[in-house]
Amino acid sequence: MIEFMDESTDKYLGVRISGKLTDEDYKNVLVPRLEEAFKNYGKLDFLVHMDGFEGWDAHAAWDDMSFGLQHAGDFDKLAVVGGPKWVEWAVKAFRFMFKGEVRTYQDDQLEKAWEWVAG
Repeated sequence: MIEFMDESTDKYLGVRISGKLTDEDYKNVLVPRLEEAFKNYGKLDFLVHMDGFEGWDAHAAWDDMSFGLQHAGDFDKLAVVGGPKWVEWAVKAFRFMFKGEVRTYQDDQLEKAWEWVAG
């Protein structure tokens, strides 16, 4: 499941990701809001809180990769908070694809991550 966090504003967006993500999560929740924000503000600062994240189904994994490649230059800041250890490794391995700054945080650093994203 993907849900936008209450701390989100127009240019500073955050999502909480839990369970196993599906194609519908991307098409119905994430992509429409991000596309609208890109249209209105250009580049965004984005926080992803992996709160009980269990992976993707096959179609959602493709959605994630293709959306990330399409919008790699549209994020000024990207913070990834928590999640399994492999998520941190993957973020570090693929951070070169993003034009903006990418940081990872532990679950107990959510407030610190928000301060950085909104700062």
